[in-house]
Amino acid sequence: MTNITYSLNEIDKAAKEIIQKAGSKILLFYGEMGVGKTTLIKEIIKQLGSTDNISSPTYSLVNEYKGTNGPIFHFDFYRINTIDEAFDIGVEDYLYSNEWCLIEWPEKIEELLPNNATVIDIIIQLDGKRSMNVN
Repeated sequence: MTNITYSLNEIDKAAKEIIQKAGSKILLFYGEMGVGKTTLIKEIIKQLGSTDNISSPTYSLVNEYKGTNGPIFHFDFYRINTIDEAFDIGVEDYLYSNEWCLIEWPEKIEELLPNNATVIDIIIQLDGKRSMNVN
């Protein structure tokens, strides 16, 4: 497990470290609403070589971006109510594509996630910095 503490000014360094420490291309982002999951994911996508306009997939559930070495998939499962909604978008095909999958609110599809996924827990500290464990 790696612990990383960063301010918003250091988000590029945090993103780089996550990419380096990730045990798989499936990154699961846990944290309360407003902790900065989407902001961090945007930076990771950028560092993976995407020059696309990056936005949250809150309503579409998944956005695809072109990275240096292939597609990057960004999921936001906050608004799903049943696991069937994840099946409807073909989530299993994405998860086993061997491409980068960055997932917000993974607890909504817990039973579908591969065991080797990299878990990233983020919390806001009292000074406004973020602290995360990458495991």
